[in-house]
Amino acid sequence: MTPAKIRPLAWVLLAAAGTFALTMGARQSMGLYLSALNTHTGLGIASISLAFAFGQLWWGLTQPLAGIVADRVGAGRVLFAGVLLVALGTALVPFMHSTGGLILAIGVLAAGGAGMAGPSVLMAATTRLVPAQLRGLATGIVNAGGSFGQFVFAPIAQGVTAAAGWIVSLQTLAALSLLALPAAWVLRGSSNAAGTAPAEGTRAAIARALRDPSYRMLCAGFFVCGFHVAFIATHLPGVVAACQLPPEIGAWSIAVIGLFNIVGSFGMGWAVGRWRMKSLLSLVYAARAVAVLAFMLAPKTPAVMLAFAAVIGLTFLSTVPPTAGLVAKFFGPAHMATLFGIVMLAHQLGGFLGAYFGGKAFEWTGSYDWMWYADIVLAVGASLVHLPIREERLAPRAAAA
Repeated sequence: MTPAKIRPLAWVLLAAAGTFALTMGARQSMGLYLSALNTHTGLGIASISLAFAFGQLWWGLTQPLAGIVADRVGAGRVLFAGVLLVALGTALVPFMHSTGGLILAIGVLAAGGAGMAGPSVLMAATTRLVPAQLRGLATGIVNAGGSFGQFVFAPIAQGVTAAAGWIVSLQTLAALSLLALPAAWVLRGSSNAAGTAPAEGTRAAIARALRDPSYRMLCAGFFVCGFHVAFIATHLPGVVAACQLPPEIGAWSIAVIGLFNIVGSFGMGWAVGRWRMKSLLSLVYAARAVAVLAFMLAPKTPAVMLAFAAVIGLTFLSTVPPTAGLVAKFFGPAHMATLFGIVMLAHQLGGFLGAYFGGKAFEWTGSYDWMWYADIVLAVGASLVHLPIREERLAPRAAAA
């Protein structure tokens, strides 16, 4: 690849990974404010968890819609609007004193904006703008951007909270998210902007995908991923508190997840060109089940908590590159944002249940044990459901590359 081509590619990856870092970092740090919001509003953990859960659901619902718009009018406009909504919703959280108000700020504005500037649009824009042979690595880099944002934002949020209070901390996250606005110009354009129009319309492409058993199994697996990710992102600080560990361990655990997810994302981006993606997904979910079981059996010390965060981080969002890769492999790039957005919707339906039932389980039993049991069972099921997916074997030359 010539230097003339490397520079635009670098800008594309920086814009997409940077946007994901800023929006995901702000979003994944919100769980740190759950206790402060409970004290501030007096609504109770379950009611506040409902706002977080609705945010998980709305983040998923916006992605196929944002994908349809991005496929038609371009990613830049969608990303610009999404970043503004993330900043607005985050800034409004301290002014909300009811469950409905928190649902509006966290669940509609911030989460909806993050969905518009989320993986379905970012992965599709990246797939469109990079050479086909680099798509696996490129999606891994973009995915790692989200992990880097989580790694950086959680300590910043905790540090500003300790120094100036949780309200100033939230306003800081809102301001930082606006740094993603220039990326909208870099990633402008639509999947259908260059070349001829797609042979089939959006509705026909969706119908064809939903008839495909492999696509449905992919959605089922990503549903489980959403359950895991949302439960851990929302309630890990609560798990730390229930284990009678300092609150700083909660922030650092979220940061460690983000740090090791960078490793997992890069590793998965490298691996998708060498092994079948369905096999990699099956392995990731099996590893999650083993990690959660080991965590439940281990003593709850700071070292164990951080080690668990590191292992979970390796698998946290490393499911995204092979999942996006399978969608592109099955159906091509023409409707990538739309079809991957539907897969993300399945992810967030699971996320809604993970975030909400995490709060309800603690309210009912005083612990999170039953959620960990559910995590193990669902992870084993997700590992198995990927095995029947119809993905052709790699050619020997590609596998050895």
